[in-house]
Amino acid sequence: MSQECQITVRFYAPPADLRRFFTTFYYTEFALPGGQTVQDSLHPEWAGLRMFDGPGAESWMAGQTPVHATFAVSGPTSRAIRFKISKCRFWGVGLLPLGWEQFATGPAQNCANLIGDGLTEPAFAPFVPLWQTLFDGTADEAGELARIVGFFRARSTPLCHDAARIGAIHAALVDPAIGTVSDLVDMVGVGQRTVERICQRAFGFAPKLLLRRQRFMRSLSLFMLDPTLKWIGALDSHYHDQAQFVRDFHEFMGLTPREYAAQPHPVLEQFMRERARMAGAAVQTLDRPEGVAPPQVAASRAAP
Repeated sequence: MSQECQITVRFYAPPADLRRFFTTFYYTEFALPGGQTVQDSLHPEWAGLRMFDGPGAESWMAGQTPVHATFAVSGPTSRAIRFKISKCRFWGVGLLPLGWEQFATGPAQNCANLIGDGLTEPAFAPFVPLWQTLFDGTADEAGELARIVGFFRARSTPLCHDAARIGAIHAALVDPAIGTVSDLVDMVGVGQRTVERICQRAFGFAPKLLLRRQRFMRSLSLFMLDPTLKWIGALDSHYHDQAQFVRDFHEFMGLTPREYAAQPHPVLEQFMRERARMAGAAVQTLDRPEGVAPPQVAASRAAP
């Protein structure tokens, strides 16, 4: 495995009419000496597509058999995705919860922590035509981006009936003031069972786990962007103590913070810095839903 990897990555904000569905579209090239690979891990995130013009990549979670695919897909995750990649170029598409509800097949909870081949995973069948038509034999970044945008515009349909509630839940999740399920329910203004149902269907996990993932990702992204803080300086305010953070770290990343910090992250560090520069948030789980005003705590809880 080589860590002498030259990476080109460019993040593109989706156009205004698609922004509520996607995190970013991003183009990546990996330049490595012939036959060599680079390995790294992805933190928990929303569902995603990675479409390769070339040999593809291997990806897996701890304890799983690696999946090699040229159309690599993942559902919403609460665990680290490890990957090994060689010289290639690819496009990535990050699906926000509303994007999953709008374009994917079936509830997100059925694909929670799934890593697979998009050609064989039923939930991702609607995206197969995009992978089949994205590349035409020449490296044409602008043309490929236009095909991605055109593909989703051509499949735009009226918003799902729960779109407003999905947006409100998403806005509450990314609000750093919200630390408990009761806080989230109060802010969204619907019953807890309704929130739980929508979270499982569009977000992939129960509200409690989603909130834990948010506080963890706020801490991890802060540390990755500024390691001089040390872990204690990066802890989210909703952590009671460092031991609680260590437990979360092991659950979400499969390592202790010390073990993680000791490993090289040749891919992730560059991706996070470039993403923070372009999109304002280093990781997609911290992106605010487009078109949703900052939520206000509801005076009373509405009926489901």
